[in-house]
Amino acid sequence: MANLGDIGVSALINILGAFAFLLAFALLRIQPINDRVYFPKWYINGGRTSPRNNGYFVGKFVNLNFKTYLTFLNWMPQALRMTESQIIDHAGLDSAVFLRIYLLGFKIFGPIAVVALLVLIPVNVSGGTLFFLSKELVVSDIDKLSISNIPSKSIKFFAHISMEYLFTFWTCYMLYKEYERVASMRLKYLASQQRRAEQFTVLVKNVPYASGRSISDSVEIYFKKNHPDHYLCHQAVYNANKFRKLVRKRERLQNWLDYNQLKFERHPEKKRPTSKKGFLGLWGKKVDSIDYYREQLTEFDKKLTMERQRVLKDPKYIMPAAFVSFNSRWGASVCAQTTQSKNPTLWLTNWAPEPRDVYWKNLAIPFVSLTIRKLVISLLVFALVFFYMIPIAFVQSLANLDGLEKVAPFLRPVIELKFVKSFLQGFLPGLALKIFLYILPSVLMAMSKIEGHVAISVLERRTAAKYYYFMLVNVFLGSIATGTAFEQLDSFLHQSPTQIPRTIGVSIPMKATFFITYIMVDGWAGIAGEILRLKPLVIFHLKNMFVVKTERDREKAMDPHGVEFPETLPSLQLYFLLGLVYAVVTPILLPFVVIFFGFAYFVYRHQIINVYNQQYESVAAFWPHVHTRIIASLLISQLLLMGLLSTKKAANSTPFLAVLPILTLTFHKYCKNRFEPAFRKYPLEEAVEKDAEEGGPEHDLSLKSYLSDAYLHPIFRSFEEVGLVEDPETKVEKKPTHHIITPPASQPSSESTPKAEAELSNIQKYEFEAPGNAYHYEVAPPGNAYHYQVESPGNAYNYGPETHSNGPNGYHYEVEAPGNTYHYGDESPGNAYSYAAESPGNAYHYDVEQHSSLYSYADASHHNYRY
Repeated sequence: MANLGDIGVSALINILGAFAFLLAFALLRIQPINDRVYFPKWYINGGRTSPRNNGYFVGKFVNLNFKTYLTFLNWMPQALRMTESQIIDHAGLDSAVFLRIYLLGFKIFGPIAVVALLVLIPVNVSGGTLFFLSKELVVSDIDKLSISNIPSKSIKFFAHISMEYLFTFWTCYMLYKEYERVASMRLKYLASQQRRAEQFTVLVKNVPYASGRSISDSVEIYFKKNHPDHYLCHQAVYNANKFRKLVRKRERLQNWLDYNQLKFERHPEKKRPTSKKGFLGLWGKKVDSIDYYREQLTEFDKKLTMERQRVLKDPKYIMPAAFVSFNSRWGASVCAQTTQSKNPTLWLTNWAPEPRDVYWKNLAIPFVSLTIRKLVISLLVFALVFFYMIPIAFVQSLANLDGLEKVAPFLRPVIELKFVKSFLQGFLPGLALKIFLYILPSVLMAMSKIEGHVAISVLERRTAAKYYYFMLVNVFLGSIATGTAFEQLDSFLHQSPTQIPRTIGVSIPMKATFFITYIMVDGWAGIAGEILRLKPLVIFHLKNMFVVKTERDREKAMDPHGVEFPETLPSLQLYFLLGLVYAVVTPILLPFVVIFFGFAYFVYRHQIINVYNQQYESVAAFWPHVHTRIIASLLISQLLLMGLLSTKKAANSTPFLAVLPILTLTFHKYCKNRFEPAFRKYPLEEAVEKDAEEGGPEHDLSLKSYLSDAYLHPIFRSFEEVGLVEDPETKVEKKPTHHIITPPASQPSSESTPKAEAELSNIQKYEFEAPGNAYHYEVAPPGNAYHYQVESPGNAYNYGPETHSNGPNGYHYEVEAPGNTYHYGDESPGNAYSYAAESPGNAYHYDVEQHSSLYSYADASHHNYRY
């Protein structure tokens, strides 16, 4: 059992480690070469430029301004300057509320620690029970400061019961004030947002199939019938997972082309870059890299076009779900918060996630399989929890080497070495447990994805819930049970059965030594390691050396991610649990918890301001879960104290604690009814007020264009195409254009005739208008004619298949701009293709005429340019 000396060694190691991390961070952050690692948030917001663009060669890597080394700790006051409202504007409400959890912990445990140390420590020390126990029972100096040192049937237990009541009331009061504050912040944030797509949109799932009618038609007809005054438009959900993989592969090819073009542009006097076509470019035929990757992209674009058409036209790729948008918040609220069908399993509606929050891959999961998936994952999580009990048990045994010696005497020569013993008991157990838990969030996230949740925020909350249950069972309850068995094994075998309950009651507080070491490793050195960002720093520089080829690669390499909610929230809740359980049992643990909350608040405040870039904004939707688990920690602390006192034969005092869980559950139910609706539903009163502020015909028109593609799958949005090589000997000029790959977004149309209604599946229109640009996409039968147009002050693009008498389909593509003309056409019964680019001083001509598999190619140019 670790004693005060071992705890001192652990504290020294962790304090020195934390200080070393903070010092390294303070020095590394001011180096120009690391600027993107420690300030990525400002690069993303456009508020910072690279300091490597200025100065001499050495100054691009090392900070040569020696005055900054004298003020390298100025980041500490800078982290506190930004107000909470500024943090909300800068990083979002999720980040601000996340920081408030650390403040809440500090506010709860700061006063509790002071009272417990002043009142309970003297009471525990005066007990003197452990001084008279058999020497065969494993105890430590810290146990003598705990409730274990109080003799059975002592009247002193009333001090612990009184403190438990006081700590519970204080915690509930702080929870109530915080819940009220967060709910108010959420409503205020929603009211301040002028327009959010999710306020007007509902996700509809399990749309029934109708014979002779597409899913898109069914959705439009159903909502025009049942919500005629508020239905605006809808976006069908496509199973585009295969297309998404192809787009990612195309991006990699485009990246290689950009790299070779830039390489040639920087050194035009050298030969054009070459590469080998074999595996990883190690062998095979040597080819011109720019031409090779252009050919690869051309072939790949054909595959993309075919797959896109398959996704948009094949009914099996259209899922029985849709994002349905309304012309008012009120209409969306009514639809999202009511049952749509007499059959409760059909037409299921829920608020749509924020567009950035949608996990598109899971939208393709059939509804009928979701229940089976959740059942299977629940069984796997249960098995995983108990599988981890084996390594957890071994880790806990390391924390109690004195007990292990009694079971395995042959280890005594090594264990008895003073430094080895102090190191193993004071530092290694917490570190080993931290390593075991490192990969767990990734495994649990994969399980949550298999369950089929369609929002990233929900995925992270479900992962956090699994991680919390795991830590509760394995790290907390498992540690106590395992520690009891190892520590007291020898005593159990050599005492009468009537003494076993007393031994268990004494041994529960003994695990405080392990949790103290865990808090120092994870909560002190671990948090300091978070601000150092050693892993992202190494990965960023490795990518710079081996992966980064373009500026776009460099931006991806510094990807800062956001707050890791699946890992940080359960860890936070574990600290609340430890603090509440041991506040009365072993108060000496409380200062370590208070230091953690204060230090972590400071570090995460800096990271949110400078580093983290949240992928989505859930408007603090995770707060009810945080509140519920703190209440659960209170209940666990009360029940454990009741069990502990029962082993102390304090039958007269134990009934006083029985009322406390009832009061705690009543408080939780009140908070749930009072505040949780603000996190689950959108108030109709608020919806009406916001709609009245933005009312008017102009609002409806702008809302229509705003919502028409708000929930368009990201892979259908624009991507860059590579410009032509103008002069292979002298210059590479990139002329990126934007190619819109857009499925039709359904919008309401007038119901004129049965014929028009029958053609509903073939008539769809998409339109977006903005200053200087206009996009128009139209499908109209008969003959499937397509029209695509972009008009801007200097460019006009026209695309459309039109039916001709000499063939079923004809295609026409045209780009007109000052000095450049491109023409593409297909107007022949046997699929003839023609391409021409004409401009002053430049002429490109490409022609393919197919008849009985006959192809021809022509290139005419004044300067023999390549294409």
